[in-house]
Amino acid sequence: MDPFTLTIQKLYNLGFFKFLLPFMLTSAIFYGLLRKSQIFGPPEKNIAVNAIVALTAAFMVWSYPVIAGVDVQQYFVQFFMQATIISVVIIFGLLLCSMVLPPDLPAQLKEKLGGRSYGVILMAFLILGFVVLLSSGLLNVFFPSTALETGGISSDVLITVGVVIALVIAVIAIVGIGGK
Repeated sequence: MDPFTLTIQKLYNLGFFKFLLPFMLTSAIFYGLLRKSQIFGPPEKNIAVNAIVALTAAFMVWSYPVIAGVDVQQYFVQFFMQATIISVVIIFGLLLCSMVLPPDLPAQLKEKLGGRSYGVILMAFLILGFVVLLSSGLLNVFFPSTALETGGISSDVLITVGVVIALVIAVIAIVGIGGK
């Protein structure tokens, strides 16, 4: 066995990929948000406060899957892989469109759609993100399947109803943002 495989196996056995890696990512995101928002004052003076709050918040977030016994590693791998594939498809589609469509297309779309274009794009990405959340199974982390099926309704029915509700809300928001 080569040393890389052995190292990855040892890290996996230690829980590096299940807890430590997501914990470090979450704490870095919280730290960046605290520095950007400057809740505790200028970030240069409150480095320790921001770090302690970020580490505590990240620990609180990642203690739930450990306490509840939910394995988030499998769901995150599927979620990020599907999100990466969708991002590559969108970028490839935009690249193909830029070869065929006129160069001033964004200005033309903004002129025709008005202020509605940003709302349409935002809603499209929110719906796409929700679909990836559902298809990756990451929703099981927030709502375990045993809790969903105790009411006699299967998780497939609940997911379908959730998608339909999200689509109706999206259509209402798009029509409401556009106005007349």
